[in-house]
Amino acid sequence: MSAYTVLTAAGYRAQVRDKATLFFTFAFPLLFLVVFGLIFSGQDVEETGRPYISYIAPGVMSWGVANAAVFGIAFTLMQWRRDDLLRLIRLTPTPLTTVLASRYVLALAVGVVQAAVFIAVAMLPGFGLVLDGRWPLVLPALVLGITAFLAIGVIVGTYANTPEAVAAIANCLMVPMAFLSGSFLPLDMMPAWLRSVSRALPLRYLNDAATGALTGSGSLSTLWTGCAVLLGFALLFGAIGLKTFRWSNRT
Repeated sequence: MSAYTVLTAAGYRAQVRDKATLFFTFAFPLLFLVVFGLIFSGQDVEETGRPYISYIAPGVMSWGVANAAVFGIAFTLMQWRRDDLLRLIRLTPTPLTTVLASRYVLALAVGVVQAAVFIAVAMLPGFGLVLDGRWPLVLPALVLGITAFLAIGVIVGTYANTPEAVAAIANCLMVPMAFLSGSFLPLDMMPAWLRSVSRALPLRYLNDAATGALTGSGSLSTLWTGCAVLLGFALLFGAIGLKTFRWSNRT
């Protein structure tokens, strides 16, 4: 059995056995959908005339997927380094790319399942999300988004030495980014300068691509532009993550 298979299987078992992680990965984002969906049920955004649910559902879904990617890898790397597991792995022929690839495939699986559950709930009569015919295009956006945020999580997990530090750093990044990127409120309701700030944030492009794919808003070029920018963020943060990666707290 290869090192990749062993690490992936171990990661899967750890994921399904940790009930708290499962709750915060799958149920926690759904709570936001339920709360915002019920508050704005049947209402349209004044600036565009489009239903709130067509903004909120893709936005909260994107935030949930991105959050899971960041927190999952960050906590794992911090714990493995603190428990000296990474140092032991380094003594074997297993390269860093195999370690990260085993976490990457798990993050992709979790993200796709998260999105499927989220979309199914958002389409229930109480919420009323209507999928556009180009909804399958959400898949490349999700893959690129998860890749970019996983790379951010690698950086967080490299610098944080305790669970509290991981939570503090990741929340400082993800919570403001969610509001500034339009995950919880449509960007059309925000002032122009905040919309300009949002263009520096990867979650903005994941929101745009997911919204365009699921609801048909915007052009296909906007959707592909979002994917291209997410690819750029993934390459940038991936390079930083590989450059700064630490196998042990002693180095």
